[in-house]
Amino acid sequence: MDTLLQQIINGLVLGSMYALVALGYTMVYGIINLINFAHGEVLMVGALTSWTIIGLMKSAMPGTPGWIVLIIALLISCVVAATLNFVIEKVAYRPLRNSPKLAPLITAIGMSILLQTLAMIIWKPNYKPYPTLLSSEPFFIGGAVITPTQIMILGLTAASLALLMWVVNYTRLGRAMRATAENPRVAALMGVKPDMVISATFIIGAILAAIAGIMYASNYGTAQHTMGFLPGLKAFTAAVFGGIGNLAGAVVGGILLGLIESIGSGYIGQLTGGLLGSNYTDIFAFIVLIIVLTLRPSGLLGERVADRA
Repeated sequence: MDTLLQQIINGLVLGSMYALVALGYTMVYGIINLINFAHGEVLMVGALTSWTIIGLMKSAMPGTPGWIVLIIALLISCVVAATLNFVIEKVAYRPLRNSPKLAPLITAIGMSILLQTLAMIIWKPNYKPYPTLLSSEPFFIGGAVITPTQIMILGLTAASLALLMWVVNYTRLGRAMRATAENPRVAALMGVKPDMVISATFIIGAILAAIAGIMYASNYGTAQHTMGFLPGLKAFTAAVFGGIGNLAGAVVGGILLGLIESIGSGYIGQLTGGLLGSNYTDIFAFIVLIIVLTLRPSGLLGERVADRA
């Protein structure tokens, strides 16, 4: 039971990161029916930018408390990631918006490879140790352990999700996003600017991805130019798992995916004497995904993609 409790905590932490990235996928798909496969690389850029800022601040202001360094690195990383995603949408996706769907898809894959290559040139291909900025003394819950970094991840995820739901459901921007998703032409007649709304959606998704990237690097203690590929793929899986285009589905899919991975690699791995352990983490999540989509092709909570006239 101690192992199960520990894996549930680990799964919630991992699922929180997946949920934040999955929200970026599902918002963009819900509005313009595009899968932004460069989204995982935005996560990577956010993490590596924060690594650079932390290094500069430690050199320039060595006595600064860790939590202040983390906040400053987080804010700058969000700005850099938001700017990057804004440029990607404007340069790579907007000219292809009315093209056949295969063209933007190939462009997104190409953009992903381009960003990885640029990051490798800027930050070099070696793994970079990500510093621990918060206290390393763990807290004990029963027989399980949770670190201050993991508590920060859970708290920051909850705050980010609450703020996003408020923006989408109770602000003018949120109403404009929903109207654009329903019918961009009619929304434009009502005074909504679809281009501005789509750009804002990419910016919000980038901010969430940057936060997830810093969480990922903090939790695993490392950052590298290819670090965004697998979390990005799994976050896309989580979005499909919950129901693509459905914000609540992205959150549910991300949390469930994290729990399935963690319990599968830890608890089930222990029961099988290590035969199915951490080396087979990805198997459990994708097996469950296949089963769910076989029984319910639209995902757990169903798709929310408007039928445009």
